[in-house]
Amino acid sequence: MYLPETLPDARVLIAVKAYPLPSSKYEELVCTAGVLENGRWIRIYPIPFRSLPYGEQYRKFEWIRLNLVKNAKDFRPESYRPRLNLDEPIILDGHISASPQGWEERKSYVLREVFDSMSEVIRLAKGPELRSLAVLKPREIIDFTIEPTSRRWKKKWDDYFLQSNLFEQDNSGEGKRRVPIKKLPYKYSYVFMSEGDSKPHKLLIEDWELGALYWNCLTSTEGVEEEANRLVRRKYLDEFCSTRDIYLFLGTTWQYHRISLNPFIIIGVFYPPKQSQKQKATPIQLNLF
Repeated sequence: MYLPETLPDARVLIAVKAYPLPSSKYEELVCTAGVLENGRWIRIYPIPFRSLPYGEQYRKFEWIRLNLVKNAKDFRPESYRPRLNLDEPIILDGHISASPQGWEERKSYVLREVFDSMSEVIRLAKGPELRSLAVLKPREIIDFTIEPTSRRWKKKWDDYFLQSNLFEQDNSGEGKRRVPIKKLPYKYSYVFMSEGDSKPHKLLIEDWELGALYWNCLTSTEGVEEEANRLVRRKYLDEFCSTRDIYLFLGTTWQYHRISLNPFIIIGVFYPPKQSQKQKATPIQLNLF
């Protein structure tokens, strides 16, 4: 067994927050993934993130504590859900910063098992392990593609948003309308090579951080989408490839895990700063006191 059926008071370092998707039961859901203190990867779903009280809305690389049980509706071994559907609070238990020491600490948890071959990751997903979460170190990032897609959610979700009041109370007890999250009008993918490949892979990136970057760039460019996407591409291709050491957090989708030749998408991009030769020779010492 990958992990016990129940994980009381589980402490999880959040490494992945996927872009929110509509849900008829929760209005919208976020797929969250991270690692336990022992380095085991775990997926937490469902999480209606924007409906959480402010004091429970966790950041990436924040430790959280909550009671988890195996998600009986999901065959993937890493998939768990909150024990009482979030009737119990999520406890925020400390954030690991993006300082030099913080990046080293983040790496010490999320890079305990790193694959260099996409074929090996797929083999484990299709085998008895049913691996659905993994960290891949690509041999080479070739391209970052941007493709237009539908600008609206599916009609059934638009109809649901119109029919649902989507109201919640503010601090004074008055009703206020909660606007559904905007749908991204573009699809973003990395094209890359891994060890043993004869041709490149192209995997979709579904990271909330990337979506937020696009909306921020769109605001800064006063609504000029072409310019906003130029800035996004510059960040994820030019800047990351030149100054960052890129790892890809991979996850399968439930509906395609068993039927797709490659069921993985990129659910997060991990980009610690590249180390100089001097830094590699002299590891950073963490201040433990």
